[in-house]
Amino acid sequence: MSVILLILGFVLAIEGADLLVTGASALARRLHVSDLVVGLTVVAFGTSLPELSVNIAASIKGSSEIAITNVLGSNVANIFLILGISSIIFPLAVTKGTVWKEIPLSFMAAMVMGILASDHLIDGKDNSCLTRIDGLILLCFFIIFIYYSTGIAKETPPMIEAKGAKTHGLTKSALYIFAGLALLVIGGKLIVEGAISVAAMLNIRESVIGATIVAVGTSIPELATSAVAAHRKNPDIAVGNVIGSNIFNIFFILGLSAIIKPLPVQSNDPLYVGAALLASAILFVCMFTGKRRILDRWEGVLLIMGYGLYLYLAASWG
Repeated sequence: MSVILLILGFVLAIEGADLLVTGASALARRLHVSDLVVGLTVVAFGTSLPELSVNIAASIKGSSEIAITNVLGSNVANIFLILGISSIIFPLAVTKGTVWKEIPLSFMAAMVMGILASDHLIDGKDNSCLTRIDGLILLCFFIIFIYYSTGIAKETPPMIEAKGAKTHGLTKSALYIFAGLALLVIGGKLIVEGAISVAAMLNIRESVIGATIVAVGTSIPELATSAVAAHRKNPDIAVGNVIGSNIFNIFFILGLSAIIKPLPVQSNDPLYVGAALLASAILFVCMFTGKRRILDRWEGVLLIMGYGLYLYLAASWG
């Protein structure tokens, strides 16, 4: 049954990603907004819904290990695994603004979360915790990010429409987006349930499950969306989706989770924060190796290898 749930979840996630990319691209052309902006906002929020649903449930149940490591593990998977696979499908050209603004903003999000979760280091407290005040701080950063995205929507010209690209009306584009989001949420939920069932039988620690299996499961929508976007030679949505999701995950999802219920920080959480910071830093460096501002296929292979190393270390940390 667990395997069936996994397979069905993958099918729904991939189909949902296809609808979401189609609707989002059509919406961008219809509203004369760049694909990058749509990827950073609409698509990023949609593909982050599985993380949101998992974290809200985890916060209510008091499962802080899953709530925090799910977000951090998803951010690591988004860069190492998803951008790695997407760049192998089709080399991803990245805009100058993404290199110098969005990627550093993703790095800053992990750094802010790490600082807020370091009460034991800064104040000498016995235990660290993401309090409701910390959650409000993260949501304030999220509002700033939305304001920034609105600004670049006005400044960034829409992408030149590709040959053969479909153009839909606003209503049809919205229906595609909502249908895609619905399938992504259902598919992500089925994948997580199947993965957790398998992991529980293997008697794996909750934090390791959150940082690896649950993180990958909730990142399936990002993987499907970015892979489909890369296959359609739409790198702005592929990259914008990942970077936007990383920012959404920390500022919005983790902030909201902490407001619902304060999240105690576990002893190995700083290691996952470090992994998220390192992933963003490596992605930034990749923009200056090989072809400038292009994530080449060989770099994608290295990113996937990096994710394999992360999984090994995560199992060791647990």
